Amino acid sequence: MKFLDQAKIFVKSGDGGAGAVSFRREKHIEFGGPDGGDGGRGGDVIIECVDNLNTLIDYRYQQHFKAAKGHHGQGRNCTGGKGADVVLKVPVGTQLLAEDKDVVLADMTEAGTRVVLLRGGDGGFGNLHYKTSTNQAPRRADVGWPGQEMWIWLKLKMIADAGLVGLPNAGKSTFLAAVTRARPKIADYPFTTLHPNLGVVYLSGDEFVLADIPGLIEGAHEGAGIGDRFLGHIERCRVLLHLIDGTADDVAESYRIVREELRAYGGGLDEKPEVVALNKCDAIVADEIKDKLAALEAACGHKVYPLSGVAGIGLKEILGALFTHIRDAKEAEPGIVAASAAIGVAKRGNEGFYRRMKDAESEFDDGYYGPDGEWIWYDDESEDDGDLEQEQGDDGDEDEQSDR
Repeated sequence: MKFLDQAKIFVKSGDGGAGAVSFRREKHIEFGGPDGGDGGRGGDVIIECVDNLNTLIDYRYQQHFKAAKGHHGQGRNCTGGKGADVVLKVPVGTQLLAEDKDVVLADMTEAGTRVVLLRGGDGGFGNLHYKTSTNQAPRRADVGWPGQEMWIWLKLKMIADAGLVGLPNAGKSTFLAAVTRARPKIADYPFTTLHPNLGVVYLSGDEFVLADIPGLIEGAHEGAGIGDRFLGHIERCRVLLHLIDGTADDVAESYRIVREELRAYGGGLDEKPEVVALNKCDAIVADEIKDKLAALEAACGHKVYPLSGVAGIGLKEILGALFTHIRDAKEAEPGIVAASAAIGVAKRGNEGFYRRMKDAESEFDDGYYGPDGEWIWYDDESEDDGDLEQEQGDDGDEDEQSDR
């Protein structure tokens, strides 16, 4: 299916039905009178948010949507029926923008939400409405009120808890495939990812949604490369994971390029919490990893995590750091719906990732991962426990000798 994240459409609500001019004429009834009914109201334009869509492709080949007109009034005081509504279904995270793209008309962030965008026109009055004591045979009836019409933009902004940013070929899609069951296209050339991808990470009984967008290059805010049009998909993220290609010559410059593009884009992306990771550590030697980690920490001013999506190194520690930021953000703003709840059931964590993590942990003898993904070093208590076990073993030997 072709991915489409914005579309311009024309919508119009239905016109109201006309009122009727009618008089009561029945056998054996001496006095008749007006009995023309009112016209029916026109149909509404309704936007409905559903959880089984992930693109706006439905609005690629049809751009005009008009609700039905209201039915005309009839004799015997019969009011016309209401025109049929037109219901436009959009994915979760869709924004409705005015034609100038400056005014947000509605923000659909929860499945099941319905918004009446345009109300249908009211029906006209029949001649029964104008009957008075001095005008007992009115011959006036009104036409219905016209409906409303406008051009609007539908813009999809994916709902995710964490977003992946970085230069092209930094390993973002590989990381997404390693920690979720998403299957993005992975290749060894830049701009492999042409549209955003979502995956659900399952960590210690909790879950959060991870978004991968196409890579940024210098000048993306001016349209270079794919540009920055996909940055809107991570505006709703609570934390950003910035992946740096460890095989690059100047990792600090790679970091600064992406940060500058985030700042130029706006939308508060450069102010969001950030986790920085040096990716592809399996392809560089230990001394080079140490030097590049130091250079990155000097550039960003906080801790940088070593990472390898292919070898499964440091994945759980990264996920723990992301989840810590997400948990803090949820506590600070409990009213915001969690991404996993907003988009419904999605692809959960990759079982192969957990097997690789278990194997990777067995290679280290100096510590272990904590419940939040943090690395915990073995302390002196474990050594004391070992000494205690040794003493108990010695006591057991003495008891055994005494029994003999």
